[in-house]
This record gives sequence, structure tokens and C-alpha cells, in this order.
Amino acid sequence: MGDMTNSDFYSKNQRNESSHGGEFGCTMEELRSLMELRGTEAVVKIKETYGDTEAICRRLKTSPVEGLPGTAPDLEKRKQIFGQNFIPPKKPKTFLQLVWEALQDVTLIILEIAAIISLGLSFYHPPGESNEGCATAQGGAEDEGEAEAGWIEGAAILLSVICVVLVTAFNDWSKEKQFRGLQSRIEQEQKFTVVRASQVVQIPVAEIVVGDIAQIKYGDLLPADGLFIQGNDLKIDESSLTGESDQVRKSVDKDPMLLSGTHVMEGSGRMVVTAVGVNSQNSSPPSSLNKNNSAIDSGINLTTDTSKSATSSSPGSPIHSLETSL
Repeated sequence: MGDMTNSDFYSKNQRNESSHGGEFGCTMEELRSLMELRGTEAVVKIKETYGDTEAICRRLKTSPVEGLPGTAPDLEKRKQIFGQNFIPPKKPKTFLQLVWEALQDVTLIILEIAAIISLGLSFYHPPGESNEGCATAQGGAEDEGEAEAGWIEGAAILLSVICVVLVTAFNDWSKEKQFRGLQSRIEQEQKFTVVRASQVVQIPVAEIVVGDIAQIKYGDLLPADGLFIQGNDLKIDESSLTGESDQVRKSVDKDPMLLSGTHVMEGSGRMVVTAVGVNSQNSSPPSSLNKNNSAIDSGINLTTDTSKSATSSSPGSPIHSLETSL
């Protein structure tokens, strides 16, 4: 299952949605589109389409106070329709791919070229070399021995390159294997607080489903997308998705959108989960986030260019002094 790509998960979820879309008041595609909106635009969309966040909870057959019933059939049905809270990891690189990447080092490339040239010269014999060798009897045996052993230098360089490449590739392969094992263990041990059957319980993050009522507090890393339904002075750091360092204040009336992968910096509250796994914004950032990042990058580039021009034109700057002297 770990080798499945995001596209496989998307196609599987789409088939499940088409066959089970009538069991809930909103489909996975509708919820995913809703979570792409921000601020006032999201509030207007919720009011026009659903009425309010409590109406969305009713459509998802959950209660803001009691949460989901927590029965196995209901949880399994939600996983089939809305997907699991699991993002398949990228396919690990093979050992041969790591060897090829190690061979791209500039120093190793230079050594490879030097070794090939050395081997070529060791086996190359000019046409007139045999006649000159007959005229000089003394020292001829020594020159012949050096010529026969000339290939050893090139072979030694190639052998060294091969050893370095294999060691580097093996180290990278070992580190990647250890990292994946550590990541898998962390995912299994990581838990989050939700409300099920009027009981506050902690469950593994992978077991969170759409419709769960999650309790959030300062320091939490949100494991799924959701709508803020109640709480106090909630501020979220969305820099991991939008690139903006300013904390975003969340409220039911102004901006109830909570995104997976963001951090709770202040306050506490509850949210209803609306998207998990590959359907969350952390898995596939929408075009609106990409536009925000592009705007931020453009602003940074513009600021950098302006500062450069100001520095170069400043009368007291070293660049101005150098231009004047030239």
C-alpha cells in the first residue's frame, strides 16, 4: 500500500464517491472545493450552500457536541467514501538510482575522465617506437616495464571511484531506510484528541475520518482539514502552506477554515473534519495557495531588486565608488 501514488488514491476515492455519494449530504469533491476557499469567500460559500457550520455537521451525520457514534461500520463507510487519513509516501529510490546520483559528483567525473585518458595512453604505442627501442639497448628493459605497468595508474583511479560511489550509495540507502522506519513509527505513535459518542478520546492520526469532531489546542499540528465550530481566540500559523509568517486569527463568522499541516499558536477549540489524507490541502496545495506563493515570491524579488539598485546607486556605497573610479 505504501507504493501507491496519490493519483491511485484519488481515482479510488472518486469511484467510492460516485457509488456512495448519496449517503451523505455532501460529496468529497464538494468538501475539497470548499476547503480551497479562504476568509470571507469561504464564509459566503458556506452560508449560500449549506447555511452554517452546524448544517454541514448535520449533513456529515455528526454532532458538534457528541461527535461521531464511533461504530465500526460507520467509520469504515466514511473511510471508503471520503478516504483514509494517510498520505502514501514516495516510492523509495533503488540502489542503482543512488549509484547514478553519486556518479554525478563533479570531482568523480574529473577522476573518471583522468582514468580513461590514463588507460588510453598506457595502451597506445606510437608507430616509430619499436625502431627507436632497438637503437637504445641500455635502459630499454626498464622503459618496457614501465609501459607494461602504465595501465595500473588508470585502473587504480577507476577502482577508487567505484569504491567511493558504492560507499556513498550504500550510506544514502541506509539513511533513507532508517528515515522511513522512523517516520512510520512516529505516524503510528502520533495521536490526536477527538470526541466520539460524547467521550473525549485519543486515537491514532491515521484513524481520523471525515465527520470527526477534533479538539485543538496550543501547540497542536492539525492532522486534517476542517471547519472551526467553536473555541476561544484561535490563531494558526499557516506559513507551511502559504509562506506567510503572520498568524491567522480564526473565527466561525470570519475565517473558519483550518488546514492540515498548520500549527495552533494560540487558543483552543473544536473543528469538524472535512478532508483527510490525499484530499487535504497539505497533500495537494490548491491553485489559490500557489497564487499566494507566487505573489510572495514576486514581492521578495521586487524588494531584492529595489535594494540592489538602491545599493548600487548610493553615493557612499563601494559599488558606486568602483563605478566612479572606472
